[in-house]
Amino acid sequence: MSVRVRIPTPLRAATDGTAEVDLDAQNVGSVISELETRYPAIKGRLRDDSGGLRRFVNLYVNGEDVRFKDGLQTSLQSGDELSIIPAVAGGG
Repeated sequence: MSVRVRIPTPLRAATDGTAEVDLDAQNVGSVISELETRYPAIKGRLRDDSGGLRRFVNLYVNGEDVRFKDGLQTSLQSGDELSIIPAVAGGG
């Protein structure tokens, strides 16, 4: 089952400049594991030391935040799109 993963610009240095990748995975956690295998430099940038999703990283499956679904256990179907969106802070 192929899932399209969109990599944000700030993480592309860790993915050799890759903006999108198609992966076979059954859930969001499997996608992250596969990304960490393919691109070792991304390890630690999406998950914390306990394996949970970092607070400043948002993951969306077909536009829905996985935190409001099953988190890293959110199931994926062929054709789904997973977007990685780093949180942005600032203002004045």
